[in-house]
Amino acid sequence: MAPAHARQRRAVLRALASWPLGTALAARAATPSPVPAARIVALGGALTEVVYLLGAEGQLVGTDTTSLFPDAAQRTAKVGYMRQLSAEGLLSLRPDAVMGTTEAGPAVVLDQVRSAGVRVELVAADHSWDEVRRKVALVGGVTGRQRQAQALQARLDAEWERVQQAVAATGRRPRALFILSHGGSPMVAGTGTAADALIRFAGGVNAITQFAGYRPLTAEAMAQAAPQVLVNTAQGIAALGGEQAFWQRPELSLAPAFRRKALVSMEASHLLGFGPRLPGAVGELHARMQALVA
Repeated sequence: MAPAHARQRRAVLRALASWPLGTALAARAATPSPVPAARIVALGGALTEVVYLLGAEGQLVGTDTTSLFPDAAQRTAKVGYMRQLSAEGLLSLRPDAVMGTTEAGPAVVLDQVRSAGVRVELVAADHSWDEVRRKVALVGGVTGRQRQAQALQARLDAEWERVQQAVAATGRRPRALFILSHGGSPMVAGTGTAADALIRFAGGVNAITQFAGYRPLTAEAMAQAAPQVLVNTAQGIAALGGEQAFWQRPELSLAPAFRRKALVSMEASHLLGFGPRLPGAVGELHARMQALVA
């Protein structure tokens, strides 16, 4: 005879198998969702933007230094740069929940925050439209505004579809190179970066495909890449001393973009934030690149 525990297990499995599918789904739907967090820290400008779009800013007690939009976000308590966090800074705000992307860290700091009993929710960052959708869903869940998040996502999906149709209707695919120059020596963006994805979304071709990530800007790299358009952030141009100083860098003279001074610069969180403003950023970058190579 089978042991008692085995007989009991078979009885449970038979009972579950006999449930109608609708009953099983209803039981799953009845599972309670986490209680909305009253005190939230957002790590990443995109998540912060969604908080404001959902009208949940009253639950926001802190943000990281990339949270610059809307203007009200700049007046929130800051916990530092999202990749260089400290447990003390986060816990000092007494949050119920900390939400960010998988780019936030260090991981040991987030583990310390979890150990203190704080809910930590992270969205996978893969520089896709699905990343934006995951961010909207996360904020909706953490703030308890799922219905508003669904309505926002429907609107954003429609905007994304329109801009992608506009990009697809254009035949020219300009070679573009993104230069990162917020601090230190300028670097160029290869594959697997937010800049690479943005250029492709906007109908361009990343002039750098030989490596992933960022590497220093050199004369050899510029000559080999031969970009028709250069892309930078407004903050990066300011860090180099302005647009006139930017074009004085000798390596830029080796690029076809130099002859036409073909430069697109946009505010960093708008350009690279991969948040709810991504359709607008892609549309603007597409239009400006097309105008520069016409």
